[in-house]
Amino acid sequence: MRIKKRAATVALLTAATVVLAGCASGSTTQDGGDAAACAPSDGKVDLTFTTWIPGIEEVVKIWNDENPDIQVKVQTGPNGNGGTYQNFFNQLKAGNAPDLGQIEYDALPNFRVQDGLTNLASCAGVLDAQDNFVDWTWGQVNFGEEDAVYAVPQDAGPMAMFYRADLFAANNIAIPTTWEEFAVAAEAVRATGGYITNFSQSDINQFAGFVWQAGGTWFENDGDNWTVDLTSPESVKVANYWQDLIDRDLVSTNPPWTDEWNNAYNTGSDWTWNSAAWGANSIVSGAPDTAGNWSVALSPQWADGESAAGNWGGSSTAVFKGSEHPYEAAQFALWLNTSDEALTMLNKSANLYPAAKSGLELPALKEGVEFYGGQAIYDVFAEASAQVSPDFIWGPTMTQVYNDTSDGFKGAVTGNGTLTDALTSAQQSTIDALQAQSIPVNK
Repeated sequence: MRIKKRAATVALLTAATVVLAGCASGSTTQDGGDAAACAPSDGKVDLTFTTWIPGIEEVVKIWNDENPDIQVKVQTGPNGNGGTYQNFFNQLKAGNAPDLGQIEYDALPNFRVQDGLTNLASCAGVLDAQDNFVDWTWGQVNFGEEDAVYAVPQDAGPMAMFYRADLFAANNIAIPTTWEEFAVAAEAVRATGGYITNFSQSDINQFAGFVWQAGGTWFENDGDNWTVDLTSPESVKVANYWQDLIDRDLVSTNPPWTDEWNNAYNTGSDWTWNSAAWGANSIVSGAPDTAGNWSVALSPQWADGESAAGNWGGSSTAVFKGSEHPYEAAQFALWLNTSDEALTMLNKSANLYPAAKSGLELPALKEGVEFYGGQAIYDVFAEASAQVSPDFIWGPTMTQVYNDTSDGFKGAVTGNGTLTDALTSAQQSTIDALQAQSIPVNK
């Protein structure tokens, strides 16, 4: 099932590819890759790498010190949707893109459709690295195509439930293990004056993670056309569930990472957060007065006994079309995302949760975390990561999808329509956006 879905995606991406001016290569293969052109360069090589990872300069310095003939210059900028992706597209069109760039998994199809990525499959060590990564993350970067790798997985965002262990214990409320129990617990928490959690009206990635856990996907294709399925049965189930909690005033709806959001967690008004591994730092920074009171558990399940997890976020390191040194760029990308030294530093500086299997065993990820009462919280995320389905497919216009869905969600939390209405509206606007870009789509 997985291979068929992904293979169809590749066929469609190939059919819809738009060659950008200035970035086509004479060695480009028929499917848009550069698999036959990956050979070591002569002499010293200088690479450019654009990313938004905090502290990345110190990590790259290690590489530069150990590889004097392959030097990497870091260019930092805002996060992808904050402007870096648009810069990438502009640079690709102008023919002056960096050699490497950080691209989140949900944005990769957009770059693939625009023929902006180099196929690294024939670069030494790349295909052999597949077994080094969590299975579902590899599927995010090769689209299921044989002998194709369009980026190296960097980090992942398996989701679990952060919760105030002290508040649940003090109020004799059981930690929910199913979404049905979560709703019952929400009533008990509200009776104390608090909210069991915050529902994000603006970061739609969280909602996508809920749909992912429920077994849904927002995009499919038959090899010729995209099918947009924002209103799939799984999506509607998730939307109706959260709409009920919103209607009954059982969840808060503060925009995430605002002062109001932080204050709700810091004062104990909000008790849980269903988030990704990287969310650990968000709570530490946003709720410093609650140190020692938090724990982490697997996400509630839709049915007792199930074991499924969603994913929220995660990035890859891609080599752009037009790079004159794909071999050296690929070697750096592999080192950055598989070496123990780099992975440890990336976790320390930016709390990145590695996609590499070896990274899950790093001492830094096996230790108890003081803020979380000494719990080895990354053991929970390692278990969740193994429960993430490989079949969730992103579409080629995710920024538009997020923006349009968020507009509808913001209305729903104020009583103007529902979450399902928002998905229905975003469904049509997404189809319109695909058609506007001449990307084949089923109406």
